[in-house]
Amino acid sequence: MPLRHLLRLLACALALPAAGAAARPLAAQDSLRLALPDVVRQVLRSSDETRIADALVELADAQVTAARAAGLPQLRLNSTYTQVLKNARAEIVGQLFGQNYVYNSNLQLQQSLFQGGRILAAAQAASRVERAALATRDETRAQLAVLVQRVYLNALFSARLVDIQRGNLTIADERVTQVEQLERSGRASRYDVLRARVERANLEPLLRQAESDRAVADLELRRLLDLPADQPIALATELDAETVRSLAAAAVANDRVPGTRPAVAAAEYTVSARRASIRAARADLLPTFNASVSFGYLALPSANGFPTVFGDRASSYCPAGSDPTRICQNNGWFPDRNIGFQFSWPLFDGLRAKGQIDLAQAQTKTAEAQLKQARENAAIDVARARAELERARSVAAARETTVREAEEAFALARLRAERGVGTQLEVSDAQLALLTARSTDARALIDLFLAVADLARVRAEPIPLPDGASITLRESR
Repeated sequence: MPLRHLLRLLACALALPAAGAAARPLAAQDSLRLALPDVVRQVLRSSDETRIADALVELADAQVTAARAAGLPQLRLNSTYTQVLKNARAEIVGQLFGQNYVYNSNLQLQQSLFQGGRILAAAQAASRVERAALATRDETRAQLAVLVQRVYLNALFSARLVDIQRGNLTIADERVTQVEQLERSGRASRYDVLRARVERANLEPLLRQAESDRAVADLELRRLLDLPADQPIALATELDAETVRSLAAAAVANDRVPGTRPAVAAAEYTVSARRASIRAARADLLPTFNASVSFGYLALPSANGFPTVFGDRASSYCPAGSDPTRICQNNGWFPDRNIGFQFSWPLFDGLRAKGQIDLAQAQTKTAEAQLKQARENAAIDVARARAELERARSVAAARETTVREAEEAFALARLRAERGVGTQLEVSDAQLALLTARSTDARALIDLFLAVADLARVRAEPIPLPDGASITLRESR
């Protein structure tokens, strides 16, 4: 193969995306175009993890409403109808008790005046549980924001790696052909041919592995987005090297005190809720005092039928021939008013209250230990994330240097071949080294960006996006 044609082929292979950007996979016209910021927002809005966290917040909010309801007035409308089929008291004592039909309708107002502090403590505990659920949701959203970016960028890198391995295999095929031609012309040995064939054979499994990794990465991205497995997708976001390095430099220079991580805040609210539950349990040892007011009407008609008039009493309502001094009612509605107070003090309840107090105290000790662990883990996570960022910056800087050196080595190898002092094997080796350097540089750039995002997560800061924007995840009330 002419040298000029080989160099043109190698130049085409170099047309892969530069180290400063992740590759855009080619897709059919009907492919779903996915930009990373849109993917993150969609997952935060509609993923299963988000829906579960939102449902837990709604559950905690309902518990707050139920706890507060115990301290509010209770107003009920009660209506009853009773028909007595056989009244033993009327037969034994007298017909005065023989009211066969009873209609009763009243409004009943109840108010707890004193419950030993149980209502207030229960409401406080429920409120703290709600805040803990909100903080847990924030933590879930932060983890999802980083996870989605990791999955998306892994899919992007897998697509780039497939392109690189295909380019490597193409170059290896051309190299085998060239060496075989050189052998036939006496300019290459049998050893050179065997070496070229072995190198080509070793590259093919790497391409198959890269294709498999890309398929797995795409499936994981589809799972997060609830997309069908056969839906073609096109990843539209690229990582800009300068933007990522600026984000990394700003993150390293950030010396602000980290904010309270949502996971730690959730643990703090849980401890507060457990302490309030102790006060609620101790309220079972104290007396309770309630008041009630009932306002309604009662009708005792002599015959079955719904009363339609207000009650009245006079001798004219009595049957004909009755004693003139007898007073009868008109089968209507008579006012029925009641007011009552209830005082209760459990002197001995079989140690039920003591058991509830012991349980609440044990749960509080557990929550306090978990809070301590959460704070320690949060501090360790910040230190680990900062160390990972430093490592990723060093690797990214080294990879950038490696790419420049690989580019220079390839240029020198090509120049040596053009002047006849080098071989095509040297050119091919330099080309493979350059493609490998670019793939590792792309991986280092992705790792650097993810390190910045993870550090922001553990520091309770807005999660950065590749386009320079950020996502504020705190939505606690």
